[in-house]
Amino acid sequence: MIARKHTGLPFEKMHGLGNDFVVVDARARDIPLPERLVRAIAHRHCGVGFDQLAVISSGKHDAHLTFYNADGSISAACGNATRCIARKLMDETGLTTLRLTTDRGLLMARDAGDGLTAVNMGQPQLNWDEVPLAEPMDTLELPIDGTPTATGMGNPHCTFFVEDAEAVDLETFGAAHEHHPLYPQRTNVQVASLIGPDHIRMRVWERGVGITLASGSSSCATAVAAARRGLTGRKVQIDLDGGTLWINWAEDGVWMTGPTMTVFAGEFSRDFLESV
Repeated sequence: MIARKHTGLPFEKMHGLGNDFVVVDARARDIPLPERLVRAIAHRHCGVGFDQLAVISSGKHDAHLTFYNADGSISAACGNATRCIARKLMDETGLTTLRLTTDRGLLMARDAGDGLTAVNMGQPQLNWDEVPLAEPMDTLELPIDGTPTATGMGNPHCTFFVEDAEAVDLETFGAAHEHHPLYPQRTNVQVASLIGPDHIRMRVWERGVGITLASGSSSCATAVAAARRGLTGRKVQIDLDGGTLWINWAEDGVWMTGPTMTVFAGEFSRDFLESV
């Protein structure tokens, strides 16, 4: 049961390029979120709906972030949600740089100007056991039809480079590969095609969610995979269904820059919370 007095549970709805989130602020009090409640909130007809739910709590630095997928499972990383929350905290505090902790580790965020927010998602995980994969192998070209590249960004990724990302039946393709036996923790799936120098068109299937309009960690993984395969440099523009992100695989980690949006603030009613 959620601890509460006479009110429900406040939240904010945010999105980064249509990759949408419910954000719960737990800095003032502990807010338990059992899996059944996360799934109920994720329901786009009977709840609010989201790709990920993010919880802000007090941490060693500016804040700690915890992420849940729509199926109630936990994800160590969520790039677009991190950018959205970084913007919220910058607006609250007037700071232009932040240090945020997640299960992925310490992430740096900064105001990139022109309404854009940048987050350093850390160094990519390129070894098989870091992704993780089920057995030792070269992560550059996996023994899967289409020879995708495996990358860890705090969560596992499988990136397919194809002639035309638009032509892929992502509903079928993503679902089939999310549960591939090489990925013991399941995987996010990307299909990407080159549309110009250092310019990629990418579509996303997120584990535990399905097709999403954008994904920050998937964009980082795709940029890293493209650079490793010699398809691009280390600084690329990625066009997703929901808009554009700019990725820079720099010496200090993978920086992701893009817009954010706070849509509305609300409150889950006591009736809703008690019905779960």
